[in-house]
Amino acid sequence: MRKTMLYVILTLVVLMIAACSTKAAESKGEPETRVVKDVFGEVTIPAKPENMLVLTSSYAENLIEIGVIPQMVTLVEEIEPEYRPKIFNENKVKMIQVQQYEENFELILEAAPDLIIAQGAAIDEKKYEALSKIAPTVAVDAGIAIPDFVPVLGELFHKEKEAGLALQKYRQKIEETKEKLHKAIGDEKILVLRVEQKQYRVLGTEKDSPGSDMLYRQLELNIPTMLKDNDTWFTPMSLEVLPELDADHIFVEQRQMQNYSSEESMKELESSPLWKAMEAVKKGNVYPLKTADFVVGEGLVGTPLFLDYLVEKLVR
Repeated sequence: MRKTMLYVILTLVVLMIAACSTKAAESKGEPETRVVKDVFGEVTIPAKPENMLVLTSSYAENLIEIGVIPQMVTLVEEIEPEYRPKIFNENKVKMIQVQQYEENFELILEAAPDLIIAQGAAIDEKKYEALSKIAPTVAVDAGIAIPDFVPVLGELFHKEKEAGLALQKYRQKIEETKEKLHKAIGDEKILVLRVEQKQYRVLGTEKDSPGSDMLYRQLELNIPTMLKDNDTWFTPMSLEVLPELDADHIFVEQRQMQNYSSEESMKELESSPLWKAMEAVKKGNVYPLKTADFVVGEGLVGTPLFLDYLVEKLVR
């Protein structure tokens, strides 16, 4: 009986030692941290973050599309496109409401992230240092265009294949839309007019900027003759100049911002004889455009929705 008990005890001890050895081996094989490069150099981050915070809602959207689910995202509720919070809710991503153009460090500190993902182009060294005191922070070293930063996000989280497939689908959507639009409107000219609180601005052809890059570079739609050499994003323009713009179709963006209203400027535009005299206006070729949809809504989900909207309005 004693021999049997001794045998059982020895067996249990051996099994316990083996289990501990296995765990130790697993621990050695899967390090808790890893080193990645960002805009400011090298940063040590958790290998498997459990409370990741993404500071740019479009980044969070694109991460989800390539199979990386962050735990938290900061966003400005008033300027978000309608579809995006739905995506976050479906994926159980906590949305932290912040003030537009403010640092919001206290809210970020309260969220207790173990990793912060930021857009490199939108963060300076001072802010980076402040965030890094809260949690390891990666300022993603990539351009602002989707084809530039999605592969970098894919590499950062070992989702290169998923990022490649998502971009392939994204580019295919652009080509299909381009074909539909050119077939429908040929070389007719497209104007985007931004209505702001105290001025009006027109969209130019700046590379990689929201709206301009898609409309005039990727889709290769025509811009009014007066603006063809205007390679900036938005340029101020008075109502008196409107009749000189040979636009066949006009998208009107009544600008959205937090604690902001462009309602009076919109009323002034709609009551202007100069506006009413434009051919596109007389023909009813005027379409509303939300800042949230074509600027804030750039993404692997949002951009295809914007392309669908262009087809809906221009293909008849």
